[in-house]
Formats: sequence, C-alpha cells, structure tokens
Amino acid sequence: MPTTTLSELVDELLSGTRPLPILSAGIPVLRQPALPYEGQLAADQLDRLLTAMREAMHSAPGVGLAAPQIGVPLRLAVIEDPAEVTAEVREARGRVPQPYRVLVNPRYEPVGDGRSAFFEGCLSVPGWQAVVGRPDRIRLRGQDETGRELDEEFTGWPARIVQHETDHLDGVLYLDLAETRSLSSAEAVSDYWSQPTPATAAHALGFPLPSATDATGAADDSGGTGATAP
Repeated sequence: MPTTTLSELVDELLSGTRPLPILSAGIPVLRQPALPYEGQLAADQLDRLLTAMREAMHSAPGVGLAAPQIGVPLRLAVIEDPAEVTAEVREARGRVPQPYRVLVNPRYEPVGDGRSAFFEGCLSVPGWQAVVGRPDRIRLRGQDETGRELDEEFTGWPARIVQHETDHLDGVLYLDLAETRSLSSAEAVSDYWSQPTPATAAHALGFPLPSATDATGAADDSGGTGATAP
C-alpha cells in the first residue's frame, strides 16, 4: 500500500472541514517528536497550511497551535495573544500582547534560574487545567516562515506560550510537567481558582509552588479562563 507523503497529507487536510479539527490526547501523532521542517511543502502549500492553523487557533479559541495538533508531524507552530486581561492579571502573570508569529523548528533554553507557576490548559486536552512550573525567561532559536533565523528572548506569558507549543513538537503535553494534585476542570478553575496567582489553589489542593518566585497564573494554548499558554 503506498505511503502518503507529507505534501499529500496536507493537501487532504486542507480540502476537508474548516476550521481544521484539533486532535485530542491519545492520538499517536501528539506523542511523537515532529520532523524538522526542511522544505517538505511548496511555498504556497505552507502558506495555506499556516493560514488554516491560524484560523483553527482563533476558532478554538486559543493563543497557540502546533502542527501535530491538526495531525501534521512537522516542527511548525503559530502563536498569537491579544492579552485582553485586567491590569492585575497582566502584572501578576506577565501577560502582554503577542503578535501573530510563526515558529519553524523552534527550540528553547532557560535564561537564568527564575521559575513561575501557572494553571495551563491545552486545546488537545479540552476541559481541564493544571499548574505547571516553567522557566520565566527563555531564549528561542529557530526560523520564521520565510526562513529568517530567530534568536530572541521571551519572558512572562509569551515565554510560557513558546514553551508550551515547542513542547508539543517534542511529543510532550503540559500534563507531563504538571503538579497532578492541581488538576482541575475548567469549571472549577473558573469557580474557585481564577485569582491572579494559584497560591490559594496550592494551599487548598496541596501542591507545591516554585520556591524561586511567587509569580503564578493560568495558562493554556486554549486561551482559557485563567488564561492560556500555548
């Protein structure tokens, strides 16, 4: 039986339902490292794929989407966050607007020892959030959709979005990194844990927060209640 090429896979995907359906946890492509993008798609095909990914991200709604989440095993992601939050949340979580960006073959490394904890959710794990401790400053390397090299630092909420989406490309879901005792339904987060920091949730549910910082919040690539990361 002939093997479907990546180009054929993308063509089939783009000819189907829009917005593109987002895959849920349990599907193998979400747990496998994605292939480096090395020009497997024609320029116009890549452009159409990225446009469709952005549409799916907006429709969800979310602030990030990785290609494996729509079934394409390539190291591609899109991020965008209008950061329409209160001043209190913006200050506590470092959540500032992030313009639409395409990340090609992204990789990151921590800058410094600072860590912060946030409730995160994920478009591929709908209906749930959990607290994840992550570096609060990172250095991102990779390319954009034109092939231009990227080498820049991100802090606060944008750093969390970049980490969350890049993790997807390594087959990692936020639940792999989460404090399991913090796992909460989206409804519970909205009703009980919508404070700018998860300190109250940590005390009530019995999970630790990073000792290096008190910064906290709620994040997910779904853009959900407490917010979102990726």
